[in-house]
Amino acid sequence: MLRQYRLRFYDFRLVIMLLAISFFGVSLVGSAMSELQNRQLLGVVMGLVIMLIVSLVDYSWVLNFHWLIYAFNIFMLLAVRLFGSSSHGAARWIDIGFITFQPTELSKILIILFFAKYFMDHEDTLNTFPTLVRSAGLLFFPLFLVYQQPDLKNTITILLIFIIMIYIAGLSYRIIGGALLIAIPLIAIFLYIVMQPNQTLLQDYQRNRIMSFFYPEDDEYSDDIIQQNNSKTAIASGELAGKRITGSNLTYVNEGNFVAENQTDFIFAVAGEEYGFIGCSSIIIMLFLISAECLLISRRSKDTAGKIICCGVASIVSLQSFLNICVATGLSPNTGTPLPFVSYGLTSLVSLYTGMGFVLNIGLQSSAYEKQLKRRDYYRREEEYL
Repeated sequence: MLRQYRLRFYDFRLVIMLLAISFFGVSLVGSAMSELQNRQLLGVVMGLVIMLIVSLVDYSWVLNFHWLIYAFNIFMLLAVRLFGSSSHGAARWIDIGFITFQPTELSKILIILFFAKYFMDHEDTLNTFPTLVRSAGLLFFPLFLVYQQPDLKNTITILLIFIIMIYIAGLSYRIIGGALLIAIPLIAIFLYIVMQPNQTLLQDYQRNRIMSFFYPEDDEYSDDIIQQNNSKTAIASGELAGKRITGSNLTYVNEGNFVAENQTDFIFAVAGEEYGFIGCSSIIIMLFLISAECLLISRRSKDTAGKIICCGVASIVSLQSFLNICVATGLSPNTGTPLPFVSYGLTSLVSLYTGMGFVLNIGLQSSAYEKQLKRRDYYRREEEYL
């Protein structure tokens, strides 16, 4: 299970970027809600320890148990359905005494691991109808359980991650084109139905968030749009360097409490007010570099499974970052998506670090490293022969 790796193949550049953005996140969470700062710091430490352990475990060995990973994922999501604790009308958490755990965050990583192995095993038949139907069926069960919590944003996120992974695995462009021809009209029909007053596809609060985006001037949806307007005001008030650096009063996000959930959903507004354009740009650049580094490692992966895992983890970081920042700046409806490595949330933080641990292990087993090991074994056999 454990392998001997050479230290120079360890991607310390990725580790440094993760540390930088995580500790920036700890600072922002402390500003938003000081009593949560120590818990966020504990989450970073736990995540780093788990990442280190996972990065030294052969991911190929872990993928041998992909059906157990799938079964455990279903078990977790069923446990949420049966025993989950509710908050704001949604049952998404399991209270295990000392901590409240959100299985959906870990579920994303488990789904990536399972389908990485599944797609690699069915690489030759990926574009056949039976394999595509089985893949869709295997995705349906966890996706349905997430949707039933209800958790629409993570349902959409997991679906997008699955699409990216199956594309990386080698899905035919012909099939992709056909799927788009079907998907685009279905999305249009879905939006038309959702906009009807008596629709039953979405919960009322989900529909209101969508309607407030399309009709921001309508007083009926003022409660849903006011948070985003205040978030934009807070970001703009930070100007270039932010109020924390210039010594101005923090009147919008923290002291004023004009933005709800500023430690999670609207943490980007805290960054904008406190550190201005420089702080917001720094977060965006670091998240982009982390995603890009995962993609670079995927190109050096020794097999298709490693490539899919790296791209899947990069997808989580990039998609959630895009959604969170779009919400904070009013470019999309409010989704409640956390900002990776920055927003408060121990489950999200530890799950992301777990995914990064697998990425680091894939980097340790890159094709260049494998070639060096083969070369070393060749010379050793030559010496034994002589």
